[in-house]
Amino acid sequence: MVIACADSRVCPSSILGFQPGEAFVVRNVANLVPPHENGPTETNAALEFSVNSLEVENILVVGHSCCGGIHALMSMQDVKNSSGSFIKSWVVVGKDARLRTKSAVSNLDLDQQCRHCEKESINRSLLNLLTYPWIEDRVKRGTLSLHGGYYDFIDCTFEKWTLDCSRHASKVDGEYSVKNREFWS
Repeated sequence: MVIACADSRVCPSSILGFQPGEAFVVRNVANLVPPHENGPTETNAALEFSVNSLEVENILVVGHSCCGGIHALMSMQDVKNSSGSFIKSWVVVGKDARLRTKSAVSNLDLDQQCRHCEKESINRSLLNLLTYPWIEDRVKRGTLSLHGGYYDFIDCTFEKWTLDCSRHASKVDGEYSVKNREFWS
């Protein structure tokens, strides 16, 4: 399963070379995965179907450079008052990535903060996947792996990593570490 952005510049089948039927693809603004407790959305309905019915063995969340959804998130003045706009109401799902980005790189300009947040939101979405009981169960059993990917369409590179959910993986601030980081150009 691939969760990717709705941006037409980053078609996951083209980037990853999938043929029809090789991947279950869900696309939304900013490739966000809401936590289970947020309630039903098209994204988590697709997660339930792909994991429980199709029994996918891998979920890849793919973010990208120059993401308009992440720019909208990082440009928000008040994340708590996101009503009135469908975009703001959706991208607020990435508020933890925004907070971590602001904490880590607030001294950088907005474009650089957005680039940092584009990757941070992928990791937050990977952690949000673990809030779904059926996903957490399969990850613990070793029948499902969670991966992050970042496509930079400016320099045509792709970065991929795997969330390390092993019992022996170290947790820092409630986060899992990553393993098998790879770069392609």
